[in-house]
Amino acid sequence: MKAIVCPRYGSSDVLQLKEVEKPTPKDNETLVKVHAASLNAADFEILRGTRNVRIIGSDIAGRIEAVGRNVKQFQPGVEIWGDLSLHGFGTLAEYVCVPENALRLKPASMTFEEAAAIPTAAVVALQNLCGKGPIKLGQKVLINGAGGGVGTFAVQLAKYFGAEVTGVDSTGKLDMLRSIGADHVIDYTQEDFTENGQQYDLILDVVVHRSVFDYKRALSPKGICVFVGGSMTRVWLNILLGLLISLMGSKKMGLVMWKPNKKEDLVFLQELFESGKIVPVIDRRYPLSEVPEALRYLEEGHALGKVVITVEHH
Repeated sequence: MKAIVCPRYGSSDVLQLKEVEKPTPKDNETLVKVHAASLNAADFEILRGTRNVRIIGSDIAGRIEAVGRNVKQFQPGVEIWGDLSLHGFGTLAEYVCVPENALRLKPASMTFEEAAAIPTAAVVALQNLCGKGPIKLGQKVLINGAGGGVGTFAVQLAKYFGAEVTGVDSTGKLDMLRSIGADHVIDYTQEDFTENGQQYDLILDVVVHRSVFDYKRALSPKGICVFVGGSMTRVWLNILLGLLISLMGSKKMGLVMWKPNKKEDLVFLQELFESGKIVPVIDRRYPLSEVPEALRYLEEGHALGKVVITVEHH
């Protein structure tokens, strides 16, 4: 089978499309024929050496080809989706073996590409929006980095919960943010949301690169700031300083521990998708052979929503 192999750490240029042995499922595993996957920030972290992974890719949508003898829930031919972040990654390939408990039945209403766009980004958005407490009707929520994969889901989810949503991103993404429900948009190339005098009940920052004191200024008296991604050095520094600020006053800052592939979250997101409350924003689709190019495009920061990899089988 064909797979995108990571022979060493580095940039996306080190990735190679190779012919590798098709895996055989263990007793508790299913063999999944991959139809679509999507790219995430975690793929860059792996390339930088944070984990020892030979075939990257966490989001998956596909069809079960074979099952191990102890598998009870799934049969060959069933369409599935899921997130393999805790199960070895490996979705940027024609086939992957997956433990039975890592998979969910793919909703019939979703295409493979839509299903592949949701599991990581939408779950991260949902858990970070709600991890420090429920969003109340009319609360002011700001999402920094709103035009990316996590951000586009966060905008739609915050609107679903009844918030007044401000999306911050670059000039070329503002119209898209309005189209998915943002009440206000800020072009970060023209305006700094921490300097304009506005205050927010919840700030969700997907591209952290400011100091905690900037965020503190932009929070309402009992506001909460959640750090999601960006420069990991800055994120961890802000978590430490944010903890001190949280202990000393009413404004709270911190991190929400991500729980990948949580069944209840995927069920909830499926319901929102089927009722038209959330729609995966897919910017570009690339074939498996063009994963390095797709990663370069994503890393440049221009993607409007998700970048999806389609896997053709001949």
